Formats: sequence, C-alpha cells, structure tokens
Amino acid sequence: MPLVIMSAAFMNNMMKKIVEMLRKHPEGLSLQRMSRELHLVRREIPLLKKDLQKLENKGLIHQVRRRYSLRSQKQLVRGWVIAIHRGFAWVRPEEAGGQDIFIPARFAGGALLDDRVEVVREDKREEERPEGRVLRVIERKRHLLTGMYKEYWGQAFFQSYESPSKEEIPILVPGGMQVSSGQIIEVDRKTRVAKAVLGGLEEPGVDVEVMVRKFSLRRLFPSEVCREAEKVGAFLPSQEIQEREDYRDWVTFTIDGEDARDFDDAVSIKRLPEGRLLLGVHIADVSHYVRPGSALDQEAYLRGCSVYFPETVLPMLPEKLSNEVCSLRPDEDRLTFSVLLEVDAEGQILSHRFFPSIIRSDARLTYSEIFQIFEGKHPAREVLSRLQSELRLLRGLAAKLRQRRIAKGSLNIVSSEPFLIYQDAKLVGVEAILPNEAHGMIEEFMLAANEAVALYLAGQHKACIFRAHPAPSLHALAELRALMVHFGVTLPEPKKIGVRDLQKALGEAEGQPWERFFAMRILRSLKLAVYSTENLGHFALGKDSYLHFTSPIRRYPDLLVHRCLKQVMKGMDLEGISLAAAASWSSDRARQSEAAERELREWRIYRLLHSRLGDVFLGYITDINKAGLVVELNDYFVNGIILYQDLGKDYYVRKSEASVSGRKTGETFNLGDRIRVSLVAVDPELRRMTLVPVLDQGEEKI
Repeated sequence: MPLVIMSAAFMNNMMKKIVEMLRKHPEGLSLQRMSRELHLVRREIPLLKKDLQKLENKGLIHQVRRRYSLRSQKQLVRGWVIAIHRGFAWVRPEEAGGQDIFIPARFAGGALLDDRVEVVREDKREEERPEGRVLRVIERKRHLLTGMYKEYWGQAFFQSYESPSKEEIPILVPGGMQVSSGQIIEVDRKTRVAKAVLGGLEEPGVDVEVMVRKFSLRRLFPSEVCREAEKVGAFLPSQEIQEREDYRDWVTFTIDGEDARDFDDAVSIKRLPEGRLLLGVHIADVSHYVRPGSALDQEAYLRGCSVYFPETVLPMLPEKLSNEVCSLRPDEDRLTFSVLLEVDAEGQILSHRFFPSIIRSDARLTYSEIFQIFEGKHPAREVLSRLQSELRLLRGLAAKLRQRRIAKGSLNIVSSEPFLIYQDAKLVGVEAILPNEAHGMIEEFMLAANEAVALYLAGQHKACIFRAHPAPSLHALAELRALMVHFGVTLPEPKKIGVRDLQKALGEAEGQPWERFFAMRILRSLKLAVYSTENLGHFALGKDSYLHFTSPIRRYPDLLVHRCLKQVMKGMDLEGISLAAAASWSSDRARQSEAAERELREWRIYRLLHSRLGDVFLGYITDINKAGLVVELNDYFVNGIILYQDLGKDYYVRKSEASVSGRKTGETFNLGDRIRVSLVAVDPELRRMTLVPVLDQGEEKI
C-alpha cells in the first residue's frame, strides 16, 4: 500500500509532496535539493525541516549522510500486539516466520494488547533482536479496557492494564457511579467513559477478574457446550470395549499433585525376560468424547489450554469431562490411548506401540507420598505398601532414561518455583519449592511417550502438530558466552555451542553462589517453544522430533495429536481443520495463559511485600542497567532495583557487561552476587520495588 495513502491522516500537503518526490528519487535527496525541487523560498525552509522531522518521527523517512529517503517496504511490518509489559510491548508479524518485534512504550503509539498495528522496524544487525515503533493502529480489537481509577483535584483519570505505558488518561464517570481512587474499573476505549466498577484489588476475586479480561480468558462455558457435556456419560458400550486393548487387570495408577482434580495420565510397568521392562503410559482418550466440530471442540479450541490460578481453575473442558468422565479416577473403567515402551536394562527404548485401550486405575497417588517412600519412610497408606515393587521398578527405569537423555544432549535445569501460602484466603507467605524425584520420574515417562509418538508420526510423513523449540540465535549465544567468561566458564564459539556445552556450564556452576543466576541466564538465552506443523526438533531437550501427547484434558494440541495418531493408524489424514492455524492459535493461547498465571502470582507477591516495608531479604543481582542493580529476592521470585545513588557516596562505572565498580572505593558488584537488601518502596500495580543494600552483615537472610 502506498505510504502517502497510509499516512494521509496526519500529513499536510507539503508532507505529501515530500513523500511523492522521494518516491521518484530512491537514492535520496539533500535538504537543498528538495527545497529547489519544491520551489521554496528561504523563509519556507524552516517549515520544510519541521515537516521532514515529523515524517522521520513517524518512521516514514530516514536520513543517511544528509540525504533523506523513504524507508523500504521491508521495514514496514504489519502484525498484532501479542504481549504487554510496563515499559514495552511485543508485536508478532502477520507474515509467517517473522521474528517478534520489541516496541519501547514511548514508541507504542497508543497501541494496546491485541491491536493490529503497522510497525516501522529499525535497522539492526540480522542476529540482533528486532526493534521498532508503531506507525499506526490498523484495528482496535479491544473496545473495553480494564485498569485503575485515580482522582486528582476532582478530575478522574484511568491507567490501563492493557497498555505498555503508565500514562494516566482523563475519563468521564457517569453520574451515580460510585467509584473510589485505587479501584479497578472498566472503560470504553472510544468514548473514555467508565462502564463498570470491578472493586478493589484486595477484594476476593477482583485480581483474577482483571487477568481474565486483560488476557481474554474464557471463564463461563456457553449453554450449548454445557448441554453437550451433560449428555456425555461414563457408560461404556461392550462393542467399544471389544475394539480396545484391555488393561484393566494391569496394576495401574496415577501420580499427581495433592490438589490435582483432573488425572489425564496413568502408568504401569511389567518385567520382561533378560532384564527388559515394559512401561505403559496411559492417557485419557479425550478425543473419543470431544468430536471434531462439536460445541465442546470449538470451545476447547478457543480456550487452547486450562489456566491455573491459586484458588480457581479455568478448565479447557467442562468439569463433567475434565474431572469426571475423562479423568482417570481410581476404581473406575476409563477409555485411554496407551503408549507401550519396551526398554532394555540400559534404558534404551527398543520398541513402541500405540493403541486405544481401557484401564482401571488402582490408586490415586501423590508426588509427596511417593517421594517419602523414596526417602525410606514408611508408607503412609496401605495401597502404597502394595505398590512398592512397581514403584521401585519405575524409579530405576526413570533414572536410566534420564541418564541416557542427558548423555545424548538434553538440557536438565531443575529450578525452584514459588508456592503461595494462604491463611483464611489471605496470602501470608511464599515458599520456594523444588520438584522432587517423584516429579522427575513422571516427567521422564511423559517425555519418552511424547517423543515416541513424535518419531512415529514424523516417520509416517503425515500432517500433525509438533512442539518446536528452535536453537538460540547466534547473537544470544554470543552474549551468553561473553557473560560466562566473567565467571571463568568457557564456551565454544557461538555457532558451535550445543546443548551439551550449556549442560556442562551448568555443572561448573553447581554449588557456586551464582548457580541460580547461571540457570536463569541460560534459560533467558533460549527461544520460546511453539506449536508448529513443521518438525523442527526441540533444542533444549535435544530431540529431533517432539510433540505434546500426554495432556489432552488441559491442552488442545494434545487432543489434536490424539486425533492425528488415530487417523494415521487407519492410514488416513486428519481433515476438517487447518493444523497450521491451530498451531499458531494454540501457541498464542498458551503464552497468554502462562502470562496471566505469572502476572497474578507476581501481583499478589508484590502486594504481600508492600506490607513488609523495612524488612531485610537475601537476593542476587540479575541485571545491571543504567539506573542501577536489578535484584531478585530469593524466596519471592520478584525483582526490585537498587539505584546507584543508594550504593553510597561514590560514582559507579561499568567495568564489564557483568560488573560495576565505585571509582573512589573500588567496591564492585557483579551479576550473580548474593546481596542483602532492605525493602523501601513497592508499587504493586506496576510490579516494581525499590531496594537499598544492607552490607557487611553476613550472608544469611534475617
């Protein structure tokens, strides 16, 4: 589309003439040449300069060596705002395969989450992260915005949670609407009129409702979906059973978290001759109940995945299916899709089989009680005593699978996660939880089953949805390599860095004060995994083929993979759906759901910390920027900043990418350093906090 048409809304006649003139001269023109071409007199040249500056600010033209020229069409990109953070946004190009573009808040041009925009991509080296500025908003998808109401001198203002900017805009509040400063409201984007008051952030459920609206999550199921769900019964016709392999006489059980309600995977194990084992991974056969094109299927597609908040779940499927009919509850016959893996004594998978099946789970076990058995403690329940033989076999097999996986080149980062502690529905603390051996055991079996299905489908050359994780960019690996030199860890040149090199680096960091920082920076260097119809492999896992098969109750791509596998086993292709569109949509929904879960968790943690001003915490330095040192609090998993001015009466200069030092004192702060800090200010809404160092008092947290 011609630039002059695109930008007519803000261009005067002189600007249009400039654009048309530069279009005829792609080599560019100097200011003097343009003034002659436009027949301007001397007093008009300042006006020409102003118009040129406006066009440059809009990103339509640029100046190189005193010549003005139009930006190439390659630099103009259309896409969607897919993520919003305070201070920046991300735009995903419409053109398939394009890299996401980083947009600083000052260049967002009023664009909000989910808007379709036109972006001017800045000139960067090919390997660097693309950056740009929003030229215009093409389509405003959101009509209602959610944010905080504020009032100054009797004037109403609004700060939107869907904007990367912290700008507060004036709004109108209808007469009769009762709203107080600090409450969360909904505002009409076009008219800027307040439409609804959601309540205060401390009121139960309000912060969840903000996440639902901000990330376009679906809370209630449409009536048609509910009606379909109610018609689904647990009764299994004899013909259906006869068409499946029957494993109801096998010892089978589920292992999940204590608060899990949907059980979509069960395991079983049997001894074979010559030290071989037969591992059974049995997955809920959701595809039997959720038929393509049904209301249940359409709703599951729109949701993409289940979303887990601390006190509530937004399931992909209605509870009738997710918690009852499809859930592998103990002592109930359930339809499954089984993967049988024959494994030798060294942990090598010799063969695999897939087939629709029926099982009857013997028990619902939890990670914590299995781990207690592994730790040598007496079984807490009688059923655990009966299953100890199977558990020993499973434990040994998982260890061999893990050892073999890592030896072949698979990144194995075990990181702690925040567990929020509530008392009387109020957050009172945060605890760092490390996955235990029982978690790792089940994860190994799911990885093995997922890979087996991926290898089979890839070998059949049939259309399917894979879980793709591309290798990191050379630029990201170069930055990581330069950083690791500071810690005495050497990596090969970027183009030769592989998973084994990163795993070796993690091993060298083990036991060091900066071990956690190392793991975080390696993870940051990796690209995001996405769903794709192309089998691109999985870099972090070191797999040539990988997909998601084991969680069809809570992930739509897994449900599609079940359908693909059934069709391929019949010698047919999956029809009636665009797998490429489903892969793209599922990737977006998974990312939005993860962002909603993370943002709600961080929001609540910052609000908890707001009540602990003046307390002292132990943290570690995760970044060094122009303003100061970024510190993550160890037990809280959120960041704050120590301003340089609060480091003492000294001037701090950057010694390297990994450290700063005071000119007078020589005091040095390094990335990864542990540091004790006092909390002096918190802004829960912006998820920011200010810290000051507490030095020379030991290293333990008070």
